[in-house]
Amino acid sequence: MKFVAAIALLACAMPHVVASPLERGTLRDLPPMKSSRAAHTATLLSDGSVLIVGGFSSEEDRPAGVELFDPQREKFESLKDAITPRHSHTASSLPNGSVLIAGGYGAQVGVLDAAEIFEPSTRRFVSAGQMTARRAEHTAVTLADGRIAFIGGRSVDWSTLATIEIYDPATRSFTEAGRLTVPRAGHVSVLLRDGRIFIAGGHAGRGSTLTVYGTAEIFDPRSGRSVGTSDIGSLRHKLDAVVLADGKVLINGGSSEDGARGSYDSAEIFDPSRSSFSSAAKMTRSRYKHRGSSLLLPNGKVLVAGGARQAELYDPKTDTFTLLESASPLHGSFSTAVSLRDGRVLIAGGYFRPDSPTNGAWIYRSSP
Repeated sequence: MKFVAAIALLACAMPHVVASPLERGTLRDLPPMKSSRAAHTATLLSDGSVLIVGGFSSEEDRPAGVELFDPQREKFESLKDAITPRHSHTASSLPNGSVLIAGGYGAQVGVLDAAEIFEPSTRRFVSAGQMTARRAEHTAVTLADGRIAFIGGRSVDWSTLATIEIYDPATRSFTEAGRLTVPRAGHVSVLLRDGRIFIAGGHAGRGSTLTVYGTAEIFDPRSGRSVGTSDIGSLRHKLDAVVLADGKVLINGGSSEDGARGSYDSAEIFDPSRSSFSSAAKMTRSRYKHRGSSLLLPNGKVLVAGGARQAELYDPKTDTFTLLESASPLHGSFSTAVSLRDGRVLIAGGYFRPDSPTNGAWIYRSSP
């Protein structure tokens, strides 16, 4: 079954409305992107612009192209397409300022192992060889030394991967680096302060064989070993996570095996020093399919931008979520959010219905 057909089964209805305070005047509409897209990537470049790659526009076999966002003019421009059109891939900044695009689903070719590099100086893509495995819906974490770890994901025949591989920009090569305690897709991965990688939730299988995890683990790139932590409070996949200013991890949203009907408004805090979870306040909206859209802001708060029709802020000091008002509703699922150099946040794309990704874009400016 094609990817979009599969996710169409999980199309969600308008989230329930709850009473909550609004923070006004901080989230506004931008002129739209050149293409509608969801399951794309948005990456901050060294000159402050944002590279937006791929995603699907209406069908799996029609990935969107490439464009660049200029934060000064607040406009998008189309660029020459990538070598391989794709969606559900990852994009990671390299030490020299270029961007590594890896894996994902390609047009009519299924899961990809192809990688390529965008070079800002020429605005062109060049081949970066092949990954050790075909993978999509995986996660990518940039290590302190500039290497990039690729974790889990989907592979051929809808299999779920337990492998971890690392790309080394010095040697321009991919090598297998370790294994997860269980195969995972739809999970989250973030870099902890001590250089280890926290990995939580996700699923294996699909359809009648779908298993959603309530487990987490920590992978150490130095030893190549991954060890389990205490369990999460709920079974969660298609969730999000972000490292807070104190080094703890906020995980939020996701869903149970019931998909949209089982999406969560709950959040939890993982404490790496104790390897344990504790409950956080409830969000104002249920959210899922929003990995990578929770961002730590300069003021220590967290913007949770995806997975629902409105964004919200989490304040770790008061353990509260506050809804953000916007002129037009966000599209939530598989959107992107990226922090700009001046502290603003660009939110782009996503969908409310799987067959109707948006070309909409929004800008958020945090309060002091």
